[in-house]
Amino acid sequence: MGVVLRVSNLTVSFGPPGHRIPIVQGVDFQLERGRILGIVGESGSGKSVTCLALMRLLARSAAVGGRAELDGEDLLALDESRMVAARGGQIAMIFQDPAASLNPVRSIGWQLAEAINLGAAVPSRAAVRARALQLLRDVGMPDPARRLGEYPHQLSGGMNQRALIAMMLARSPKLLIADEPTTALDVTIQAQILRLLLDLRDRLGMTIILVSHDLGVIAETCDQVAVMYCGRIVEMGDARDLFLRPQHPYTIGLLNSRPRVDGQTAALRPIEGVVPPPHALPPGCAFSPRCSRAGDACDQVAPPLEERRDGHRVACFHPAGAAA
Repeated sequence: MGVVLRVSNLTVSFGPPGHRIPIVQGVDFQLERGRILGIVGESGSGKSVTCLALMRLLARSAAVGGRAELDGEDLLALDESRMVAARGGQIAMIFQDPAASLNPVRSIGWQLAEAINLGAAVPSRAAVRARALQLLRDVGMPDPARRLGEYPHQLSGGMNQRALIAMMLARSPKLLIADEPTTALDVTIQAQILRLLLDLRDRLGMTIILVSHDLGVIAETCDQVAVMYCGRIVEMGDARDLFLRPQHPYTIGLLNSRPRVDGQTAALRPIEGVVPPPHALPPGCAFSPRCSRAGDACDQVAPPLEERRDGHRVACFHPAGAAA
């Protein structure tokens, strides 16, 4: 398939020089064409910041380091004009709340036309309308001709999300980032949006990064999974392998704290403690204060992300299956 995205030592910090607070620390991963990577973790783990860094949409106060090569071109090294052209044409992003991402005083058709016209050649109005209709059909929008003249407040949450996805597909990007795309939707519409993402992958060969705190969404949709904690990837591997044989104590804690539908668990087992604030991370492994397997080394040195079995990487001195 070939690697589409290669992220190397991505770092993000905020604040004035000399007093910066690290938010993302040394993130490394690669994603092959036509695959879906799920990024999961508690709130504040750095999932969205990682994606916004790839899009170059962080505030000016952010200091971003490392490399993010999309088909060999480092997005972090592009000048602003080239990055503006890359957004939409090479990389696009769906945000959590479609209602907040769409313009409330412009029709869906107008906003789709704007996205289409961002391309190098401006087509005729008839061609723009035909393209807009096709995009809405591609995302499964009911009665697409009618929706072109409607406004976001006239559509349901699921329809708005479909319209937003259609806008992101207008210039056929190589990589689509979906940041919690189903958070504000009910479970039925959530399932429809997830099926849509899978269809885009299968039909268009699209490469997708899906960010979610919902392990069920990740398990149902993704080929690979990266588990983040305090700005680092602590475990990464094939989705099926990771869910069946998790190794990092944090991943195991996340899986144990979710409800089961088979009734085998009498009570939820939450992870003890809380996520430390980024300005007060403990030395060594950030998860050490909450980990029952932590040893002396864990309090002193941050464990590197190392391959433990074929394609499965873990950042832990005492992973599951090893002596505690």
